[in-house]
Amino acid sequence: MAAITQVRKARKTGQTPAITCLFLDIGDVLLTDGWDRHARGRAAAAFKLDLAEINERHRLTFETFEDGKMTLEQYLNLVVFYRRRPFTRAQFQRFIFAQSKPCPGMIEMLARLKIRHELKVIALSNEARELNAYRIRKFRLNALMDAFVSSCFVQIRKPDAAIFRLALDIAQVPAQQIVYIDNTPMFVEIAAGLGIHGILHTGCESTRAKLASLGLGIVEGGIHGAG
Repeated sequence: MAAITQVRKARKTGQTPAITCLFLDIGDVLLTDGWDRHARGRAAAAFKLDLAEINERHRLTFETFEDGKMTLEQYLNLVVFYRRRPFTRAQFQRFIFAQSKPCPGMIEMLARLKIRHELKVIALSNEARELNAYRIRKFRLNALMDAFVSSCFVQIRKPDAAIFRLALDIAQVPAQQIVYIDNTPMFVEIAAGLGIHGILHTGCESTRAKLASLGLGIVEGGIHGAG
């Protein structure tokens, strides 16, 4: 909210630079989280696994997994298939992929904004390589994004501010012309510390309203903006 207040004050004096770029988290913003504790809970119930044991083994491996330093097969060997199971790796992998669903309205809204305002759009997310690749392909995220600064590609994870600086280098857009959307307060705070406008995502309608206050407005039947 502080970033939005600053924009409103600056707009009155004609000093606000136009927003030209969006940085977007993927999990719980565009899509459901691909493999969070809720998904692991569903997996434990479906495959009759010890959830506490699975979660502990996940805790020990997930950073390496999301950094792209461990394949999905290696992760599953350590977290699930460290003992014989009455199901296959392929069956379990299909279950993992099936947990990804689109967050209602978000991809469509942002795609319209991109076209109307000629925005550069960059994904900035912590995701493992195989899951990231599946989600990009399944939900055609490459049609929305101009680049993917994914932890599995760059081997840096949020909350490390270095991943935000890398995204700024790739975007080649001044921080004050960028809006970052994430559902994690700490990550929004880190972006704000670098001069990036932050939106804490809690739902499509609230994010729509916050984008409108930054000059990226949407009205019924179309999109309007500051320009």
